[in-house]
Amino acid sequence: MRILIIEDNRDLATNMFDFLEAKGHVVDAAGDGITGMHLALVNRYDAIVLDLMLPGMDGITLCRKLREEGGKNTPILMITARDSLDDKIAGLEAGADDYLVKPAELREVELRLRVLYRRSGESPQKQKKMAVEDLSLDPFTCSVRRGDKLIELPPIPYKILELLMARSPQVVNRDDIENAVWGEGRPDSDSLRAHVHLLRDIIDKPFQRKLLRTLRGFGYQLVSPDASGQ
Repeated sequence: MRILIIEDNRDLATNMFDFLEAKGHVVDAAGDGITGMHLALVNRYDAIVLDLMLPGMDGITLCRKLREEGGKNTPILMITARDSLDDKIAGLEAGADDYLVKPAELREVELRLRVLYRRSGESPQKQKKMAVEDLSLDPFTCSVRRGDKLIELPPIPYKILELLMARSPQVVNRDDIENAVWGEGRPDSDSLRAHVHLLRDIIDKPFQRKLLRTLRGFGYQLVSPDASGQ
């Protein structure tokens, strides 16, 4: 993979650079947000490691600009010392695909990057279009619609939605979701909650009828409100 590291901590960036390069990846690095933004726009990368707190331009702003103004869909792994659920949600809403809290094991960083790269490039399974009420997902085109509205989802929320729709109206437990999305590279306990929160904000919040249910202690369910008894 060709990877861009945007990190202002020189020691951390050097260790990550050396580790990823030793694993056979081609790596570039930037120590501030403006330089990182420039490199991300002019070069093609398979994945980006992005710190949240950066001089020149913070990671949230950089991520949002890459997505909305630069039109870049490069997988982004946000890595930061901020570990609250709100911080994770903010990063995901800005366009990050996954989130790691410092200090992060370099082996996990590389594993997460490989997962994101694989998810972004894998071809959809040959299965029929799925629908729950007016929410539909076409695995051939990876497109999601709610009514007439086309919905854009990052890779991980898309994968979660695909699994929930395939099993609807069943309840899918956390372990099944985490295994399907991350495999062996299981995230910390808040990561799935953050991705589901983002998914709910996109597919449910703007609409009157809510389809995504959280069943505490069990998992998540995508189902018509009529069928769920709500």
